[in-house]
Amino acid sequence: MQIVVNVIVLAALYCLICCGYVLIYRASRVLNLAHGELMTIGGYFLFTVAIGLGNDPVQSFLLAFIFSLALGFIVYFFLMRFMAGESALASVLVTVALGILLRGLITLIWTSQYRHPLQHLGMENSSHQIVEGAVISTFGIAMVISTVLLYLVLFLCFKFTRWGLRMRAVGENPILASQRGISLHMYYALSWGIAAFSVGLAGMIQACDSGLDPDMFVIGLKAFPVVLVGGLDSLGGVIPAAFIVALAEILTIHYISPQASEVAPFVVLISMLLIRPWGLFGTKEELERV
Repeated sequence: MQIVVNVIVLAALYCLICCGYVLIYRASRVLNLAHGELMTIGGYFLFTVAIGLGNDPVQSFLLAFIFSLALGFIVYFFLMRFMAGESALASVLVTVALGILLRGLITLIWTSQYRHPLQHLGMENSSHQIVEGAVISTFGIAMVISTVLLYLVLFLCFKFTRWGLRMRAVGENPILASQRGISLHMYYALSWGIAAFSVGLAGMIQACDSGLDPDMFVIGLKAFPVVLVGGLDSLGGVIPAAFIVALAEILTIHYISPQASEVAPFVVLISMLLIRPWGLFGTKEELERV
């Protein structure tokens, strides 16, 4: 039963991270390879705000959410906006450079020392027994609940709100959307903002659950196979793909070794590429774009 709990928590983490990958790609057709660094900075935002406010978790999380959201808009307006109309390869290389820059800034500002945000938030990460032989941490529960709420809100917004429908239109046919008076840059920026918020949220919860260090960005890279398994343009495809990859990783940890689990997501990815290269719910058109 503990394996099931671990799979659910890890799948929730991957869903939070990969939500941003898909949103950015659907809106602007950019593969953001600096996503893991945005996740790490989200954790450091929480750590920094917690030091300043001290034992005020509600305000600390709210301010960290705002900072992560703002970072997404800043990255788009001051960097990615100028890549509009450029080749996909050029845009991807810019995100790679951005990731390297962010990693350097993280080490320069916060050093490479291991951090524990909970010490400054005045909170504890207690263990809770669900059934006999299965426990989950407080922030493991927070991870699952946050993922469910975020995806529920996004699915409802994309289907029933004006901005959600416009964002879908921008992703499907930007030329036609522009001719109908929709501001492409505004919705591209919105996709980056939401993506930075979701991955920053993942970074904050992960930092509270297991600590914070500059190498957290590796989790973002490990999550990338989930996007390709589910389909680059499919937000719904992220959910089953996250469970498949998480199951493979947790089973590898339990029955082979923790070291071998690092490659498990990529083994699943290679298997999917051999069977269905465009992913579970992706389209062949998107594969050709890449």
